Amino acid sequence: MLPGRPWITRRFDRLRNAAQCWLGIDHGKTQGVDENADQVDWVRAIPFILLHVACLGVIWTGISTTAVLVAVGLYLIRIFAITAFYHRYFSHRTFRTSRWFQFTMAMVGASSAQRGPLWWAAHHRHHHNESDTEHDLHSPRQKGFIKSHCGWFLTRRGFKAPSQLTRDWNRFPELVLVDRFCMVPPLLLAGLMFGLGALLASVAPGLETGPWQMLVWGFCISTVFTYHATYTINSLAHRIGKQRFKTGDDSKNNFLLALLTLGEGWHNNHHHYPATVRQGFYWYEIDITWYVLLLFRTVGLVSDMRPIPRKVLEEAKSDLVATDS
Repeated sequence: MLPGRPWITRRFDRLRNAAQCWLGIDHGKTQGVDENADQVDWVRAIPFILLHVACLGVIWTGISTTAVLVAVGLYLIRIFAITAFYHRYFSHRTFRTSRWFQFTMAMVGASSAQRGPLWWAAHHRHHHNESDTEHDLHSPRQKGFIKSHCGWFLTRRGFKAPSQLTRDWNRFPELVLVDRFCMVPPLLLAGLMFGLGALLASVAPGLETGPWQMLVWGFCISTVFTYHATYTINSLAHRIGKQRFKTGDDSKNNFLLALLTLGEGWHNNHHHYPATVRQGFYWYEIDITWYVLLLFRTVGLVSDMRPIPRKVLEEAKSDLVATDS
C-alpha cells in the first residue's frame, strides 16, 4: 500500500459518511458506543454553517420589498409547519388529519431544513421524557445556552434519532422517505426561489429583484430566521419567563417568544399538559398556530383537536390566585 493511503482513505470515508448524513441517508442507523457522541461533528455541521454564511450574500444582492415579503411569508408558513405539525401533530398527536395532508405538511416542515418529521418528533418526545435532566440533549441547565440552542443537534448523538419513540409513524413509508431524504425539500425550495427570482426579473423588472437576491432572502435568510426562532424554545423558554405550573423542569411562559413562534412560547403550559392542541390556555395568551388550526378544522383539513380539560384550567386559575396573593 502506498504511504499515506490509509490517511486518505480515512478522510474519504469521513467525507462520504458526512455526505450521506447531509442527504439524510444514514438516518435511523445505530452504531456501537461512541465516546465522542456529545461532541460537535464539524464536518457534518458544514451545511448548517454555510447556510449562515450565505446570508452575507445580501451585501451583494441588496434588498427589495418583494424579496423581504417572500422571506417573511416563507418564515410564517414554515414556522407554522414546525409548530402545528412537527410539534403538535407528529410529536404529540393533538389532532387528526388525512394521510395526504400529513405528507404535505411533512414536506413543508422539512423544507425548513430542520431534518425530517420522525427525527424531530423522536427527539422532542425524548425531551419531554427527560426534560432538564442529565439525559436531556438540549437542556440549558445541563448543557449551557449555546449547546441547548443549536449545538446539541450538531453532535453525533443529535444526528441520530431514537426511532423506537416514533413507532406510531414508522409504518408510513412516505414519512420514512421524507425523513430519510430530508435535505431534498430544502434543496427544492432553494431552486424554486432562484427560479422565481429569475422569472420576476424577466416579467416584472419593476420589482427590482432577481434570482440571487431571491435565493438569499427567500431561502437563506428566511431559513436561518426559522432556525433560531425554533431554537429559542429549547434555550430561552427554559431560561426566561414565568412558571404557572410546577412541572419539575425549567419550562417558562414567554409572551414575546409566543409571538415569534406563533404560540410555542407558552412553554410551561405545554410541559404541564402537552396533550392539548392549544398552548395558550386563556384568551389573552396569543396562540396563532391554534387559530390557524381552527380555520383548518372549519374547512375540513384537520379534526379531533384535543381541548384543554376543565381540570387543567382550574389548576391554572388556582395557581394564578396563589401567585397573586
